[in-house]
Amino acid sequence: MSLELLEESETRMAGVVTDDTDHVDSPSPGIAMVDCHCHLVDKSFDEDIDTVIQQAKQGALTGEQRCVTIEDVQKAIPIIEKNIDQITAIGEIGLDFQPRICVRPEDKDIQRQVLKMQVDLAIKHNLPVNVHSRSAGRPTIAALKEFGADKVLLHAFDGKPAVAMSGVEAGYYFSIPPSCVRNPESKLVQRLPTTNILLESDSPALGPEKNVRNEPKNISISCDYIAIRKNLDAKELSRITTSNALKLFPKLARVIK
Repeated sequence: MSLELLEESETRMAGVVTDDTDHVDSPSPGIAMVDCHCHLVDKSFDEDIDTVIQQAKQGALTGEQRCVTIEDVQKAIPIIEKNIDQITAIGEIGLDFQPRICVRPEDKDIQRQVLKMQVDLAIKHNLPVNVHSRSAGRPTIAALKEFGADKVLLHAFDGKPAVAMSGVEAGYYFSIPPSCVRNPESKLVQRLPTTNILLESDSPALGPEKNVRNEPKNISISCDYIAIRKNLDAKELSRITTSNALKLFPKLARVIK
């Protein structure tokens, strides 16, 4: 998996804070929502990134995909540690066992080694990890527990709800993207306790409409959906998820007003 830096000062990377005070369509006017996972450096945002960020404030990765190598992480660690005071989390890290990513038999083992290095780095600096787990829900959660990760966000989790519950027992959080509306009977959202739920867009992917570019402002759609499934007022769900985000990413308190 790739390794990115989530910096509190760089909203184009991730952790976009949305303030929907002036957005009448928002389910929760006056309540900030946090997009815990997005990719605003994606090339599809090149032409209008400023507009996208502004809409996110009002409304609530490029390159070849391949397995990261141990050498990749070794090169990244000095850069990370040089800027550690500005880093909110280590991510996106994790396991991806799709055949197009795991091409060679040894790729799964290399991914596990890389994940351990990244988790060790996060633990060393008392930072949370933002985790990808495609076609690898059970082994990802098992590895995180084995490696001692205790501050964890599993984004867009595609594993079985029973597997997710083992993550909940470990205190892990799960972020729900707007694509959830395409699966109105999601058993995962139904089973996750609100104490372990966060919002994400994963922009430009995982939007409410398939093959349409997603934006951070659409986390209000996730908020609405979850609130309905949990029989909660959307404003209350906004408050809960923002509180959860601050627990997992305490440095966000510096930028949330």
